[in-house]
Amino acid sequence: MTSASREHGFARRLARAEDGVTVVEFALIAPTFLLLLLGTLDIGQMVYAQSVLNGAVQSAARDASLERGDTDAADDLVLARVGGIMPGVELETERRSYYDFADIDRPEQWNDSDDNGICNDGETYTDENGNGQWDEEVGVSGNGGANDVVIYTVRASYEPIFKVPFLPEAWEGRTLESSAIKKNQPFADQAEYSSAAGACN
Repeated sequence: MTSASREHGFARRLARAEDGVTVVEFALIAPTFLLLLLGTLDIGQMVYAQSVLNGAVQSAARDASLERGDTDAADDLVLARVGGIMPGVELETERRSYYDFADIDRPEQWNDSDDNGICNDGETYTDENGNGQWDEEVGVSGNGGANDVVIYTVRASYEPIFKVPFLPEAWEGRTLESSAIKKNQPFADQAEYSSAAGACN
């Protein structure tokens, strides 16, 4: 047998050989599969965390609407419920109170003589929330009083458990938000808005 025929026979055997094909296929498919798997797990954690956060915020808002409602305890309740799902979670909470539901996102009343939608040029206004200035949003920071409507908002920032190593910026952190609107119990007479007048610059 000549060396040419030996080489030709070796080439034919090599062309038919399937040893190692699985390793090559795995090397091609594994990164895509792992990316999909981690992405699915990350989305699953995020959806579950949002659901738990929504429930915790509703419970905390309801607890704070009672006569002896404790806002710090309500915030602690939210932290306790989401802490195990969102590692290293940091909460940012905000409460804004209103006399009625119709006051949400309403500006303080003013005489808009130039019809530009902004209190300016000496136009007079009613300082309904009593802070000494005209506000585009009449709400007052805090939990309000008896019979007030309160919007309780929580922003939760955390590090996802399932991170994709080669996309660090996209998986660096997550921020979820949830709000609840509750009316405080009518445990006393509701305080009216102020009727003090002012003038805008």
